[in-house]
Parts: sequence; C-alpha cells; structure tokens
Amino acid sequence: AIDQGTSSSRALVFDAKTGGCIASASRVIKKDEQRDGWVEQDATELFSSVEECLLEISAKITVSAVKAVGITNQRETTILWDKSTGIPLYNAIVWQDQRTAGIVKQLEPSLPTDFRDLCGLPLDTYFSATKLKWLLDNCQAVQDCVAAGNCMFGTVDTWLLWKLTGGVEEGRHVTDVTNASRTMLMDIRTCQWSTELKTFFGIPDSIHFPTICSSSQIYGHVHSSVANGQYEGLPLAGCLGDQQAALVGHGCLSAGSAKSTYGTGCFMLYNTGVEPVKSQHGLLTTVAYKFGDEDAHYALEGAVAVAGDIVKWLRDRMKIISTASESGELAAAAEDDEDFDVMFVPAFSGLKAPYWEADARGVIIGLTYNTSREHICRAALESTCFQTKEVLESMKKDSATQDGMKMLRVDGGMTASPYFMQKLADILHVDIACPRMAEITALGAAYAAGRAVGVSVALDTDVNVLHHKQTPAGEDSHYRRWKAAVGRCKNWHGNSFEET
Repeated sequence: AIDQGTSSSRALVFDAKTGGCIASASRVIKKDEQRDGWVEQDATELFSSVEECLLEISAKITVSAVKAVGITNQRETTILWDKSTGIPLYNAIVWQDQRTAGIVKQLEPSLPTDFRDLCGLPLDTYFSATKLKWLLDNCQAVQDCVAAGNCMFGTVDTWLLWKLTGGVEEGRHVTDVTNASRTMLMDIRTCQWSTELKTFFGIPDSIHFPTICSSSQIYGHVHSSVANGQYEGLPLAGCLGDQQAALVGHGCLSAGSAKSTYGTGCFMLYNTGVEPVKSQHGLLTTVAYKFGDEDAHYALEGAVAVAGDIVKWLRDRMKIISTASESGELAAAAEDDEDFDVMFVPAFSGLKAPYWEADARGVIIGLTYNTSREHICRAALESTCFQTKEVLESMKKDSATQDGMKMLRVDGGMTASPYFMQKLADILHVDIACPRMAEITALGAAYAAGRAVGVSVALDTDVNVLHHKQTPAGEDSHYRRWKAAVGRCKNWHGNSFEET
C-alpha cells in the first residue's frame, strides 16, 4: 500500500494471510503555511516522496512476491497540472486551507436548495470545489492551460495514479468514488460528476476531470519509469481516501459499525449501508467504499479539524511540552484537581462538524492564577474527547440504529496516549477498541487491492479494549461547560465588534 498523508508519504507491505505489516518506508512532507489560513504542498514532492519510499522498500522485500498495490491518501487536497508537460500549475492546495472563505460567502446566497441532497456536503472551504474555483480565478498559469485545453484536475490519488501509470506518456486519469465524494462536484447517488454542481461553481467543461471508478479494481499498471522499473507491470488495484481506508481496515463493512481516527484531525465514520443518509445534525454524507461492481456503501462522517494537531501546537508553538507523550503525562497530573474548570476549544481555523462555523477561533477559558501547564494539557486532550462526543450525539440523532453502539474502533497517533484513550472511553460512555497493529489505514488500501486481484487480505482482529468507567459526579456539568465555551468562540474572525 501507498499511504500519502498530510505529514508524510509511506509505502507498506502486508502479509495477506495475517494482515501484518512486514516492511515499511516513510518520508516527511513539508507544508507551506507562510500566509495565515493558507496551506500548500509541492505536488512534485508528493510523488517523489512516494517514489523514494518504493525504492527504499524494494531493498527489504522480494518485489516479485507483491501481487498488487493499493493507494490511500489525504482527501480534498486539490492539484491542477498540464496534460502535455505533466508539470503542476500551482502548489497542491491542502484540505486544511482556508483561503476560499470569501468564495464560500460569495456563493452562499445562490446555493441550490438541493445542494446537500446532490453532493452530501455543506458548502465549505474544506472541500475541493472552492479550491478549484480559486485556482481558476487567481492563477494565470491555470487560466492559460484551461484556454489551451490541457488542464487536468485531480485529488492526490488521481495525481499519484496518473504519475505511477506513466504520466504524460500513458498515464491513467482516474479517481475512486470515496475521493470524488469529497469534492462537492459528484452526485452522491449516481457516483458520477454532476453537471449542475460544476455549473454552480463555474467549472468549465474544458477542464479534464478523472473518470470515477470503484475503490477496488485494476486502474492500470506501474510504469517502467517509476522507481527504476522495479515495480513495472504491478497492478494498481485499490484506492480509498484515508478515512474510508481506515473504515475498511478496521473491518467496519456492515451497517452500524463505526471507527474514529485521531491524526491531524479527528474523523469518525459510521457505515450506513447501501443507502446514503442525509444528516440533519451537521454531519457529512460520504461514500464509504465501492468494491468492483457491487453497490456503493455510504457513511455518515463527523470531521473535526484539530485533534493531534493540538498536541503539535502545544509542543511546537507554545513550547509547553517537549514531546507528544508528555501531554498525557501532564494531563494526568491535573486529573485529581476538583476545581478544574479550564476549557480549550481549538478552533484555530474555524469549527467543522457539527457546527461548520468558519468564523470561529480558538479559545482557552476558565483561567485563574492557579492554572498550570498541566491544566492546559488536560483541557487540550479533553477537547478532542468532547468534539468526538458531539459528533457521536449527532450520529445518534441521524441514525436510528446508532443507539446500540457499544464499542468504537479507533486508530491514529493520539491512541498511543493511555490517558487520552481512557478519557475518551469515559466521556463517550462506550468501550474503545484499538488494534494492536497500527497501520490500519494502509491495510484498508491493501485489502481493496487484494480483493481486485483475487487475493484475500486478512483484516486485523487483535484489539486492545478499554472499558469506560462509571461517570463521575459532575461529568455532565463538565460537558455543559464545554458547550458554553464553544458558544464563546463563534463569530470572532472578521467581526469588527463595532458598538451598536
């Protein structure tokens, strides 16, 4: 599996019989955040880092034993390139990027009444369509390439698949339904590009859009120009957005099963089966996966922008901690403080699910002379638990069968913290199952690839279960304080606060 994420690119090899990871390689990816709210990456580096991982891993395995390759990737990140040269026309605009807030406000008055019915998503900077529109409106190189009829559009999976299959020479321009469902440009029911949505965003027909495929089929074969030809002819046979790949990797293949991933952000997906469920409570309707000619399966998703990033912020920006693990150790030291009253809402770039408040900004409230870094760390980790609880409550309201959930499967970097894991179980009032094999997202992509070539890949069932403890007195009051803190962070950015 190739796993191209926001912070790193990786290549991993799995034993199909056990589902275990037997070899891996990784490269750190740089982000350009020089302007407030702008997040970009070098699309050329995204591919070269993947190629470097493939070269490194070839020395650790017998490449001829590999049966197929699956791809999983950061979603929504938008790339445009020249079909004739293969050169990106601008940096990749990353899913976290907020520059299109003005476009969202401009489009809101004319939003079609059936917009959510069509694409399953709210109008937001998070998704690909507004990023594509910004590039069309502001980048001369893009405008010239569109006029010449050579502009190709894709998310990260599309860019990687095109490059891996030969690029300019004979590259396959394809995407899968899970990634396409994150663009605001795909009809969520037909799983095809929507002319109505493209017209609403002003996307010209001359832009080349990728063919939408299933999540498990042979899209093409690795070209001889990739990684010194060592993988030539190997089928590229699986493709899933990272959160959907984690859902598959956890084995959540039946309606009513759910997982939550704690990486840069927090993403909870709940499998709703073969019918899309329209959320009335701030969640996203998305495609969970589609295997070959089978019906697409759908999911409700709660997307939280800041989860693991809050620990990174404490470490790199505020210098409160020196290592990520220190956050849990400090938080635990504040656990017995009966007067603890600090709330930290990390709305650094607005709030996602279930609020979708782009103008919200972060707030730490309840500070006193006695507040210490231990209290700040506890409030930071609890913020991810409370945001998860809000998403879980929305899922209960949107899906009648969700009330019976007794266990939530989790993965991601934050699950390495024992304090966070137990706090999550206690605040959610459900048991938490964490797989002992950490590479769940990549395993999901490998599973999809194996399925397409007739190889059965075992999904991990060896999990560590944390049971939730009896809710202590005052816990509900603590959650109400969290909700009050969220209310105080809204409508901050762009508000002139003029006297009335």
